[in-house]
Amino acid sequence: MSEPPEGTPPRSLAGTSALDLEGDLAMEMESGMARYLLRRTHEAPQERSLLWHWDFSSAGNYESSVAGHRHNLRRIAGAVDDRTAVSTPEVLASPMESVELARGSGYRVFAIRWQVIDPPGLGLSGLHAEGLLLEPEGEAAARVVALPDADWTPEMLAGLTDGVPASAQFARRLAENGCQVVVPLLIDRSDTFSGNPEIQMTNEPHREWIYRMAFQLGRHIIGYEVQKVLAVIDWFSLENRGHRIPSGVMGYGEGGLIAFYAAALDARIDATVVSAYFQERENAWQEPIYRDVWGLLREFGDAEIASLIAPRPLIIEACHGPEIEGPPPPVPPRRNAACPSGRLITPPLDSVLRELDRTRPIFAGLRADGNLKLVVNDEGHGLPGSEHTLRLLLQSLGISNLQPDNGGRKGQILIRAVNNQSRLQSQVENMVAFTQGLSERSAQLRAAYWSGADSSSAERWFETTRSRRDYIWEEIFGRLPSPNLPPNPRTRLIYDTPRFVGYEVVLDVWPEVFSYGILLVPKDLGNGERRPAVVCQHGFEGRPRDVADPRVNSEFYHHFGATLADLGFVVYAPQNPCVGGEHFRTPQRLGHPLKAGLHSLILGQNEQLLRWLGQQPFVDPRRIAFYGMSYGGKSAIRVPPILEGYALSICSGDFNDAVWSMTGVDSTGFMFDDSYDLYEFNFANVIGYAELANLMAPRPFMVERGHKDGTSVDERVAFEYAKVKRFYDHLGLDQQTAIEYFDGGHTIHGKATFEFLCKHLHFEPPARG
Repeated sequence: MSEPPEGTPPRSLAGTSALDLEGDLAMEMESGMARYLLRRTHEAPQERSLLWHWDFSSAGNYESSVAGHRHNLRRIAGAVDDRTAVSTPEVLASPMESVELARGSGYRVFAIRWQVIDPPGLGLSGLHAEGLLLEPEGEAAARVVALPDADWTPEMLAGLTDGVPASAQFARRLAENGCQVVVPLLIDRSDTFSGNPEIQMTNEPHREWIYRMAFQLGRHIIGYEVQKVLAVIDWFSLENRGHRIPSGVMGYGEGGLIAFYAAALDARIDATVVSAYFQERENAWQEPIYRDVWGLLREFGDAEIASLIAPRPLIIEACHGPEIEGPPPPVPPRRNAACPSGRLITPPLDSVLRELDRTRPIFAGLRADGNLKLVVNDEGHGLPGSEHTLRLLLQSLGISNLQPDNGGRKGQILIRAVNNQSRLQSQVENMVAFTQGLSERSAQLRAAYWSGADSSSAERWFETTRSRRDYIWEEIFGRLPSPNLPPNPRTRLIYDTPRFVGYEVVLDVWPEVFSYGILLVPKDLGNGERRPAVVCQHGFEGRPRDVADPRVNSEFYHHFGATLADLGFVVYAPQNPCVGGEHFRTPQRLGHPLKAGLHSLILGQNEQLLRWLGQQPFVDPRRIAFYGMSYGGKSAIRVPPILEGYALSICSGDFNDAVWSMTGVDSTGFMFDDSYDLYEFNFANVIGYAELANLMAPRPFMVERGHKDGTSVDERVAFEYAKVKRFYDHLGLDQQTAIEYFDGGHTIHGKATFEFLCKHLHFEPPARG
């Protein structure tokens, strides 16, 4: 091979190997992230076993050994609010209607409502539940909460309306056997009320619609519905004051999930049936997003959750489960905003058996082997609520005999009907209103969280907030282990311009995971000179070339990285993992059960980047800035506040009232968008964008905002930034922060921000001839 002409830059950067990877490196980078997280998913059962230390020496010691885990499950399931004072459910009937809804064989049916959460003294909407009460005509032999799948109404499970085969109507069968039965309405998977008719309706299933806004506030639709069950258990306990009779829960499909969690969280539940849910959880990331529980697999599989029920009776019913292929199709004018991935299938019997094998030693350790039962209906494909299952549940509740089935609706009289759509709408709107109230209150909780930090000086602030930075990284963004591979840099020449050269760069981060970007190096570097560097981050569906290629002038980025390199800065343009539509969201879905999100991966990549970039002989490691646009702006407000190696941060096209934009339903925001990947558990109660920006102090921080940028409105941006400005002024850092408004849209302006970089990185661009 002939030598390149004199003056031609080397094909690889000094100190690096040749880069020979071909193809779409961005997509391959994301695929590597997915493989890495999938491997961690398969390793999760072994890793979480190190967290559990069951003490079987006595009942008290066992309870103490699992108490912390029960607390953690309650937290990640979002069942954290104090329930209202116990009261008798309200029977729903108009003055002209019969109080009874129906009569069955030995029982009466009532439509009821009960209070669940009533925030005291806050003026917020409370949470209530609705459903059916099946009241035996004589004294109840036991009390049971019977939970249908989300797409079954309480009336179906009670055999009052069509939709569920007679043999699966386990609420009816329990009532016919002398049980007092409450059947809550679960929020279903349709999209009828998902949206705001004055703004936009979406195809998000109701469960996803609630999940999104609740998740950001440290709540979950799972937690809400568990709380509804536990409020019934509160009432059962009240009824038991004079004469205690056993209480149980039985659920199918989504109801099985709720019954399982409720029993794990409340020892007053004497016996539990989980139907068509229990199995290995390592495929949780493939289920609908409304089952997404932050960090679940780090600590819990179904065996570990079952250990919170032990030694109480637990009956696992393997049967045909709800099968869902995805969200409702978007029928115009509904917006296609739902998470498209996620399906439900019948739990495979082999998966059920393997998880049961992990559970058995726990019950055996408590000498309660007989309290863990498996019922397999037609090799795992039969209907729920089998005779065997009901017999085991009733025996666990002290009822020795199961009465024969009377043939479904035979002998039942329907006195009046319930308008299920009206009731469902009321329940969806109640959950929305309750969650919106939590959103309004979140500012108080954030203030309380930060009140203990010492802001008496910039130095004290920086030191005393280190623990909070660690907490945010671990609990909100998700912290993966620091990169455990040497960077092994590979580079190849991609640009040779009059003022700079450009190299594609690949750095190893973790096994299967690398970072990819473009490095621009000015040609006029003096011997031994170390220049400031700017990490220029593109946004959604962007590429490093959009930022770094002087020939590419997109409407969003205007090759601002190349312009900065022309001015004499060293520039690095990383590939953000946000390209390829659903392709980049696969790591997000895989990550959440492992307590990791996209920014867990991005933070690790930036750790490695800072380490490598700071070692380059032409970079001053004390003067590395971050300048991000759009999705890159999201990184600008998340990465530099956490990683102290960044000397400065500029957030462009994203800074706003993040809590409002993520949870609000009164104006266009992310609730109406398909960006389900942006939701971060409990974010709103710990941080907003102002709190994240304040973590930069005493380092400089700037916002770039176009008046016509549709990601927010000026008033919201100004309100959030005012808190940042006030805080920097309080610390005597009034020159360290700035905002530039300009008459433009969602784009880089590159005027005041460039001046800000020059000023605070102490860099005067070389004079050009």
